[in-house]
Amino acid sequence: MLPAAYQSFVRRISGRIDSRRIYTDPLSTLTYGTDASCYRLTPKVVVKTHNEDEVRLLLAEAAALALPVTFRAAGTSLSGQAVSDSILLVAGDAWNALEVLDHGAAIRLQPGVLGAAANAALLPYGRKIGPDPATLNAAMIGGIVNNNSSGMCCGTAQNSYRTVRSLRLILADGTLLDTSDEASVAAFRESHAGLLSALSGLALRVQGNETLAARIRRKYKMKNTTGYSLNALVDYTDPLAILLHLMVGSEGTLAFVSEVVYHTVPDWAHKASALVFYPDIGTACQAISVLAQHKDQVAAAELLDRASLRSVENKAGVPALIRSLPDTAAAILIETRAESAADLQRQCAAISALLAPFYALAPLVFSSDAAETTRLWNIRKGMFPSVGAMRATGTTVIIEDVVFPIEHLAEGTLKLQALFQRHGYHEAIIFGHALEGNLHFVFTPDFSGEAEIGRYQAFLEDVCQLVAVEYEGAVKAEHGTGRNMAPFVELEWGADAYRVMQEIKLLFDPQGMLNPDVILSQDKLLHVKHLKPMPVANPIIDKCIECGFCEAQCPSRALTLTPRQRIVARREIAALAASGTEPAALQQMEASYVYAGEQTCVACGLCETACPVGINTGRLTLGLREAALGDSDRKRAATLARHYGLASSAARTGLRLLAGFEKVAGEGGTAALMQGLRRVLGTRVPHWSRHFPRGAGRFSALPGKADSVRKVVYLPSCLTRTFVPSGAAPDARPVNQVVASVLEKAGYALLYPADLGNLCCGTPFHSKGAMDAAEAKRMEVEAALLLASDNGRWPVIVDNGVCTVALLEGLQDTPLQIYDVTRFVHEVAADYLQFSPLDEDVALHVVCSMRKSGQAAMLEALARRCATRVTVPGGVTCCGFAGDKGFTYPELNASALKDLRPQVSHCSGGYSNSATCEIGLSEHSGLDYQHLMVLVDKVTRAA
Repeated sequence: MLPAAYQSFVRRISGRIDSRRIYTDPLSTLTYGTDASCYRLTPKVVVKTHNEDEVRLLLAEAAALALPVTFRAAGTSLSGQAVSDSILLVAGDAWNALEVLDHGAAIRLQPGVLGAAANAALLPYGRKIGPDPATLNAAMIGGIVNNNSSGMCCGTAQNSYRTVRSLRLILADGTLLDTSDEASVAAFRESHAGLLSALSGLALRVQGNETLAARIRRKYKMKNTTGYSLNALVDYTDPLAILLHLMVGSEGTLAFVSEVVYHTVPDWAHKASALVFYPDIGTACQAISVLAQHKDQVAAAELLDRASLRSVENKAGVPALIRSLPDTAAAILIETRAESAADLQRQCAAISALLAPFYALAPLVFSSDAAETTRLWNIRKGMFPSVGAMRATGTTVIIEDVVFPIEHLAEGTLKLQALFQRHGYHEAIIFGHALEGNLHFVFTPDFSGEAEIGRYQAFLEDVCQLVAVEYEGAVKAEHGTGRNMAPFVELEWGADAYRVMQEIKLLFDPQGMLNPDVILSQDKLLHVKHLKPMPVANPIIDKCIECGFCEAQCPSRALTLTPRQRIVARREIAALAASGTEPAALQQMEASYVYAGEQTCVACGLCETACPVGINTGRLTLGLREAALGDSDRKRAATLARHYGLASSAARTGLRLLAGFEKVAGEGGTAALMQGLRRVLGTRVPHWSRHFPRGAGRFSALPGKADSVRKVVYLPSCLTRTFVPSGAAPDARPVNQVVASVLEKAGYALLYPADLGNLCCGTPFHSKGAMDAAEAKRMEVEAALLLASDNGRWPVIVDNGVCTVALLEGLQDTPLQIYDVTRFVHEVAADYLQFSPLDEDVALHVVCSMRKSGQAAMLEALARRCATRVTVPGGVTCCGFAGDKGFTYPELNASALKDLRPQVSHCSGGYSNSATCEIGLSEHSGLDYQHLMVLVDKVTRAA
């Protein structure tokens, strides 16, 4: 039962905010109560906010009831700053506006914009945002600003504090301030004169305390995100500038940031990297101390200890030398960047000269080859996931983040390694942004018992004593203070600085309602409370570290659950089932999961492409579907598989009848009929739009250039044999006719497998969990293709990207040469075709299976042969149609494509290579999407 105050809060906001964005159910509150940290709190109420007016309303109502509020964006933060046991306000997908300003010199961003999306918008200008956290592909701007996130290259010169130009803020009292707007600033100076005066007085007091001011300046020469940004009090005198910079790194404890304008920084095109090995960490740190004096030439220098190198030494692409290194060895991964190739060459030579006095275990060699530098940086990027993947089931992964003054880096690192051994964390590794003295260390504690929690507590206290007291470093360099280090802020900063931080909090949030216990806390044991459980749930997901990297890839992320949230829910279900003490809670969680977790998961597997430990949550969903099938379900699937041709024929007949009805009743009448039937019969009646396909006629096996010596086996997908484009499509030809036209021009004879009408790659069965039926269809198609191709003599082409990938994965151990028709045309048949590209901008959608199998670049290259401009919309991953889910759960398709229309409105047409995907893409884009081969056919002739 929701406590009375929260019930009142929900009543007050209901009707003023869409009820579908207010969550109080156990599944939603649990899953939104998880971020990438080792903490979990379950909020009472979660609200997905859409605009500033909603945030102001929610803050006012929460304040009236004295209820705490926490803000959250992507939830990739590592220190527990995005979790709450009260009210959680989510600023995610709806806050995704961005605008490039001043020809790329600045950029305006809302808090829900991904860091990578900001950089993608700046790429044509040769610019990027300054902050470069490793989470850039998953972290949102709201978190990047509020944590003052940095990364491998930005250091202290290009972080948010240094590059922010203006902010748009909502204070705890509901006041909206836009620091870039003169009228807003003037009004604020009048309405909040007391606050600004207090900030001025605080700055004067701090600046007048020479010891404190010197300490602040010294500590911010390093990376430092422990506590509030006290450097604002010594760097600025204008109270508005002080306010602006205090907000950076404030972790949602002072205000809500609704917009940021960044000054951008150059993104040099010329880069080179080198991995250099040293006999011991002392030598490596001495070399880094020299490099740190030449940051104009050295963009990054990552220190890698022997344990971190050992964690990846057996992975593909890692130099064999690493396996033979002595136990004391260490390495530095260096990158240098320049505006021109000549400058790059000079910098490589200069860095080599700087490092010449230090004995290395192998010669220093710089490479500017993109493939080689990617291989080197993948070594560094693979360390964290390697530890995560190798950890014992039930343990968690913690990545801590400290800074030693650069002159003490070597001895600090050695003492840190000694602490690992003393406390029994023998698996721990150290790597980090050594130019700044910033080290990350990864270890895997077990929080299942009091003794283990006590060990973690003692270790963390020793680390803080070593870093903050003995060496006067920072216990948090770039991950933010959060709950993790809130008990240690005073230890690091001292009583005077801590009192200043308390005054800052009181000035902005006198009620203490914004993100309590984050940054400042009176609870000295906060860091060992509310630790996240990691129960065993399923071998597919047990290695998940709940980092959230997967979420940006998921088509259901704005509708129901993300892959991370599905895993959190399955872990809770497993824990409830194991305990057996709360059967009602288990039943409710399982019932809620059916729609949110299973039915709206498209099982596309794109989550795996972003997951540090390689988890495909789609496999979990498919396993659940298979387990849920009863004997009768399996028998029906087997019957359908045996009579697939008959079923396809029935589907064609139904589609032709519906098309006939549409001719009589029109679009409006057909829509009304289908909507009415759907209301009565539910998902058994498909969602209909004007782009709904028509039934194909009798399949005609077109021969291509029948007498050619160049032959190819053509397997038209079952969709091609069942559907033809809707009456709204510009080109109404069946896809097989288009394919035959292109390949005939290229001089190919087309061969077809026998019993074509009954063949299927198995995907429709596999996606429903009917694995036996899927395997039966796979074996049938394998036999037919081997026969038709003369045991692999002739290549096989498929006209649907989903089917292509299914066959490539399912028929790996055969002599068959399987191509998607797009790849075959691009890589083989193009030699016999002449392309005359259209002077148009066309939209391209890469279907999820092709994207996951690494064929996105090929599809884009083929499209660029056909049109002078190609738009691949950002943020649109899987379209969410998923074979038939666009018919049964159209809200999933709509949600996945909600950002599509504005990105392609300028295009002349849209293209893809999956018939069902093209239906949803057409409905939600304002364009008519067709198979990419339609465009190829339009622009080619025989060479």
